[in-house]
Amino acid sequence: MTARPLLRLDPDLVERARRLAGRAGRPVVDMARTHTTVSVERATLRLAGLTGADADGIPWVNRLVDAVADQVGIGHGVAGPVFAALAGAEHPDLLRLAHAAAAGGVKFEPPTGPTAAAARETARAAVAGGIERIDAQRRARTELVDRVGDPPQRPWIYLIVATGDIYEDIPQAQAAAKAGADIIAVIRSTGQSLLDYVPEGATREGFAGTYATGENFRLMRAALDETSREIGRYVRLCNYASGLCMPEIAALAGLNRLDMMLNDCMYGILFRDINPVRTFIDQRFSRQVHARAGIIINTGEDNYLTTADAVEAAHTVTVSQLLNEYFAHEAGLPDRLLGLGHAFEIDPDVPESFRLELAHALLARGLFPDVPLKWMPPTRHMSGDVFRGNLLDGFFNLAGVMTGQSILLVGMMTEAVVTPWLSDRDIALQNVRYVLNACSGLVEDFRPPADGFIADRADRVLREAVDLLERIVDDGLLGAIADGTFGIMKRPADGGRGLEGVAERAEDYFNPAAEILDAEREAAR
Repeated sequence: MTARPLLRLDPDLVERARRLAGRAGRPVVDMARTHTTVSVERATLRLAGLTGADADGIPWVNRLVDAVADQVGIGHGVAGPVFAALAGAEHPDLLRLAHAAAAGGVKFEPPTGPTAAAARETARAAVAGGIERIDAQRRARTELVDRVGDPPQRPWIYLIVATGDIYEDIPQAQAAAKAGADIIAVIRSTGQSLLDYVPEGATREGFAGTYATGENFRLMRAALDETSREIGRYVRLCNYASGLCMPEIAALAGLNRLDMMLNDCMYGILFRDINPVRTFIDQRFSRQVHARAGIIINTGEDNYLTTADAVEAAHTVTVSQLLNEYFAHEAGLPDRLLGLGHAFEIDPDVPESFRLELAHALLARGLFPDVPLKWMPPTRHMSGDVFRGNLLDGFFNLAGVMTGQSILLVGMMTEAVVTPWLSDRDIALQNVRYVLNACSGLVEDFRPPADGFIADRADRVLREAVDLLERIVDDGLLGAIADGTFGIMKRPADGGRGLEGVAERAEDYFNPAAEILDAEREAAR
């Protein structure tokens, strides 16, 4: 649903900003379309049905892709060599082929002629089966929403659980949903984004979060389905498609009917030092999967403001939002699945801080009227004074209601001090409920004057964003990231983790998942 504009932004300036974002992003898209990564190839085999892990906990998709990479590289795509080898009678399925490959018992080579044609036909059929499972999960979501209903109002209330133990997360998530949460986000275990494999099965030993695995996704989705039927509204499930296994986690999310995934174009680069080239290639594939699965992505612009000043760096948030929009659209994600992020992170001691927050929030709402904006609570300036923190969260909630935000993450007065207790969540939800009940219609009445402080501030930030985009077009996006333009982190294109897992596509590159997803993208354009 399109939001009513609360600010009159200069349409020529807005069009110029989008045009520049496209020019800045196009070379990165071209790079992504001509390269592949080990995680893209592993995701393809996951869609083809390969599951499980060896005695050391390393998934068989890793073992199989590594074997192909060691012998012939991944530039041809792994599906051709894998399904050509599978045609031999001694390897009846992908799992037993992976076992043999890990033991050094399989010789891989890029197939040619009739062998290649047969291997490609078999690979397409196998991957199509995985895509059909994703399609079935999307239909199941639609049917359940139709049956039990959506939350009655926006913004949707987004609440985090993460004990490290999926079997502890489940009752907490169900309790949070019954207390009013519309979205349950299971925070991922610290450091999982740096693992170049996805752990297998249900896990009980995460650190400051719970591992993102296919089985954990399945268990939580089933529990929230049960709660959705009980309370009479569909409760959405969110996790993280980022890090070195971004495409695989996106595939697992689609196969297990997650509803939202954190998926930012630069978060892993800036805050986890993952190689920029690897990230952009993986991101494009993952967003294509999200588009197919009907998963709303959440971007991470709020993170920039935890390292850079929220006033001085406000325009970098706008630039990132515009880039995320371009990359999402190019990958086939429509506006209704594009949860752009921004945050209430201005130092509360700054004069007129609340008015500045309103200006920044209204700029985002005005630039992106059709997207489900995700509004993030204060974290950087939470001091440990829980009374002050609860008041600050109340102002955050008020700003979200006044400016028509779509997804409101529940702020905790103990943020950045301790892991919140259940009682902390109860108090935070009381704060949200009071503001929404008292002020839910305020967005209809709030119209800042065209010549006032808020409108002037929004215009200034937009103009600064355009200036920065012009510099990025001149220097290149990868160069801008290397120079520390975003979040003051300097990340060169040849640095960071994961570059060794990138390869240029050969002329005979074959990936049936990419074929299917690219065809859908072209049909939607």
